[in-house]
Amino acid sequence: MWPLWPLFVSRDPTVGTDPGKYVLHHLGFTAAVLLAVVLAFSPLRTLWPRSAVVQALNRHRRLVGVSAFAYASLHFAMHLIYEGGFASLANDWLKPFITLGLAALLILTILAVTSLKVAVRWLGGKTWKHVHRLVYLAAGLVAWHQILARKVFPMQVVWIFGPLIALELARIWRQRSRA
Repeated sequence: MWPLWPLFVSRDPTVGTDPGKYVLHHLGFTAAVLLAVVLAFSPLRTLWPRSAVVQALNRHRRLVGVSAFAYASLHFAMHLIYEGGFASLANDWLKPFITLGLAALLILTILAVTSLKVAVRWLGGKTWKHVHRLVYLAAGLVAWHQILARKVFPMQVVWIFGPLIALELARIWRQRSRA
């Protein structure tokens, strides 16, 4: 519920004129931020392996990842409500930003379903790890979705995913310098 609080306390005049659109964008923004946060856990663990804070964050990796999926699902549901349901989606699904969003949601759905402990045992650790690396593809699709939708200023995509890219580059540099 906390990501909806700006709807109630915001001084943004667009909230009053079109609250559905505001909630739609806010849910998508929250999903993108949670996706970037969960992806930041691995490079943080590599860069600061003994940090108690980083270890605590990594214990909640599944919760944050499933939360990203939940907000992406709410974003999709709100899109259906706001745009007129599945009939509208059937007409618009070939628009690039919608296709990218649907592809990212499909990947996040697969990851959420396979995040259960029973799925890890069923798939086996190695296969499970390969499947969960699709999260990087999903992150790229989400960033592209936001840029093409032009519903957020493209600089916001840099603010969301820029720190993640910097952490990933630092992780790669650290791993190569150790080898």
